Amino acid sequence: MRKFSMILMFFLAFTFGKTYADEGMWLPMFVERLNYVDMQKAGLQLTAEEIYSVNNSSLKDAIVGLSNGPSPSGYFCTGEIVSDQGLLFTNHHCGYDAIQKHSTVEHDYLANGFWAASFKEELPNPELSVSFLIKMADVTDTVLSVVTSDMTPQDRSAAIRKKTGEMRKSWSEDGRYNVVVKSFFEGNEYYLFVYEVYTDVRLVGAPPSAVGKFGGDTDNWMWPRHTGDFSIFRVYAGPDGKPADYSPDNVPLKPKHHLPVSLDGVQKGDFTMIWGYPGSTDRYLSSYGVDFNIEKQYPAIIELFGAKLETWKEFMDADQKVKIQYASKYAVTANTWKYLIGQTRGLKRLNVKEKKEFLEKDFSDWVVADKERSEKYGNVLSELKNGYEQMSGSIEPMLYTNIAGMGGAEIIGYAAEFSSLKDLLKPVAKKDVPKDKKMAKTMMEDRRKQLESTIAELREGAKEHFKDYNAAADQKVFEVLTAKYLKKVPAEMQPAALKKMLEKSKGSVEAVGAKIFAESVFASEASLNAFLSKPDLKTLDKDPALQLANGFMEMAMGAAGPFRSAQASLSSAKRLFVDGLRKMQPEKVFYPDANSTMRMTYGSVQDYIPADAVHYDYVTTTNGILEKEDPTNDEFIVPPYLKELIEKQDFGPYGENGKLVTCFLSTNDITGGNSGSPIINGKGELIGLAFDGNWEAMSGDIAFEPALQRTINVDIRYVLFIVDKYAGATRLIDELTIRKAEPKPVRTESM
Repeated sequence: MRKFSMILMFFLAFTFGKTYADEGMWLPMFVERLNYVDMQKAGLQLTAEEIYSVNNSSLKDAIVGLSNGPSPSGYFCTGEIVSDQGLLFTNHHCGYDAIQKHSTVEHDYLANGFWAASFKEELPNPELSVSFLIKMADVTDTVLSVVTSDMTPQDRSAAIRKKTGEMRKSWSEDGRYNVVVKSFFEGNEYYLFVYEVYTDVRLVGAPPSAVGKFGGDTDNWMWPRHTGDFSIFRVYAGPDGKPADYSPDNVPLKPKHHLPVSLDGVQKGDFTMIWGYPGSTDRYLSSYGVDFNIEKQYPAIIELFGAKLETWKEFMDADQKVKIQYASKYAVTANTWKYLIGQTRGLKRLNVKEKKEFLEKDFSDWVVADKERSEKYGNVLSELKNGYEQMSGSIEPMLYTNIAGMGGAEIIGYAAEFSSLKDLLKPVAKKDVPKDKKMAKTMMEDRRKQLESTIAELREGAKEHFKDYNAAADQKVFEVLTAKYLKKVPAEMQPAALKKMLEKSKGSVEAVGAKIFAESVFASEASLNAFLSKPDLKTLDKDPALQLANGFMEMAMGAAGPFRSAQASLSSAKRLFVDGLRKMQPEKVFYPDANSTMRMTYGSVQDYIPADAVHYDYVTTTNGILEKEDPTNDEFIVPPYLKELIEKQDFGPYGENGKLVTCFLSTNDITGGNSGSPIINGKGELIGLAFDGNWEAMSGDIAFEPALQRTINVDIRYVLFIVDKYAGATRLIDELTIRKAEPKPVRTESM
């Protein structure tokens, strides 16, 4: 595949090695036209129809997007169906939230793992859903038929929203399918996706965190890696085989296709495919956007997330209950925090801004060489520059208001959820009451029922909220983040309620925090339920947490105004820039940025050279687990039985020559959302689960780094070893379609 010439020149100038990663996140509907011949040459043995088909079962039918809710527009992770009974593999960190929700001090599935011994023991997860792609279609002409060249960005967006809304409704078959329309190439193309969504997804198995999260935050984004990053779920359907909400009467799904599992292992150079739902990349970002991220956007997020993590960890280390409560929140925040640190480092170290400037120089020269091009694209780069400059002026107060204010202490965001109750408690104005007594009575009765329903929902939601909440930890978070907020946000942009509280407390943030958590009804489940038993408007109006929630919300909306205006002005420039780039390089096959739609990437198993005199092998083994073991550090604890199996080399059919591979590297192009994606060999067999990228190429979401970019995968043989030999969950092994090539006979010549 062709790459930008400047990127190639940059990397060829450095001796980073001779193997190059395979760039591109491709829409599978175009596989036969764009990629199939190249994939065959690289080692693919399947037909194009076996990979993607609308009319027959194909590889796509075994790939699912994981989400929270029945009508998702995007997916936080990917999973794959591995049995004819709806068994699903994904990453441990993808299932982490579900595992945490089922965990208690008495039944700590995070620490000890979980293995259902039968279908009846599999645990439901009401918020979790999986989506199967039924078909996709290019609807660019239909969507863009409603826009004109003289439309403002706001009018254009409104027209497109209206049209895509109509399309979603018409393609849904009366609600049977979830239909999503997405923009590609910055609004130059549009594609429609039809999904079937299953909402009964049950937890089947998970290794202890000492396996599934081995290495913790220290090893996150790093190689070499020894993490058994997997968890197991099952998709259930109604007795008729169709999607249905949880019911004891539901049955395991009979999928259209499931992935067979290979025990053959990997060798350097082996063909690999990864299928999944990559979340977001920005490969066509301009140099101005790179500068904006490094200098303006990332520093605030890194500082605030880091402070929150440090505060949480203080309480988590001191109390096992708090550790369980905050495990999922901490993991999600830590992942983003380290990612942004790594991306900042990569963007600077690999001179990504400079490479973008080279490309923009070529673009500018191409534009001015033609009068028509000058008229159409002549202002694009200056508009990009101006747009990012405008955003730079408003981004810092907006981030601090949202992350340290509304998204700082949980009590603030939670209080904001009670705005609907507050509205229902307000007396109805006389002018809004119908003069007809019967109608007035009906209206008031409806309002009473709505109030009762809202209170019941809030009371139920409180159980979930307070299950994973610690007031003391949250109070400390408020104090730490509010102190940072006050240093960065001008006084005129701070909520009046906060300034008043600080004035009464003589400027002491600690005193304000103490007052909030002593007086707010949102500080504990007991005080909240007492209030909900007899709710009144006066209590809500006086509640300090809700006062701050309303104040921060008002300030956030105010700060977001200029930012959104600048974003809108950028949308046209970005669209024209990408359009121009594609026309400037007509011989190049472009792929769209990731946007949480199904993509296929292909590459090979490879090692890499991250720096001078440093070489990383393409596999790790269980030997590395013992080398990293540290009983004093909970990130590197090795369970005793696992250690015994490794020391005895008791690997069963999953090891070879006294070794067991844990993880391996491939050159596939992935990003967040691909977590849990299957990595598949040329025969269409599962050989591992993708779970991470590597530290040296953290800038890859913005500029692909061919010599450095690697995907870290947990080897499927290590997964099965943990399931079978360590956990003894042989019923799950029996469900799988396991394949192992027969050894080739040694040929002997007769004399």
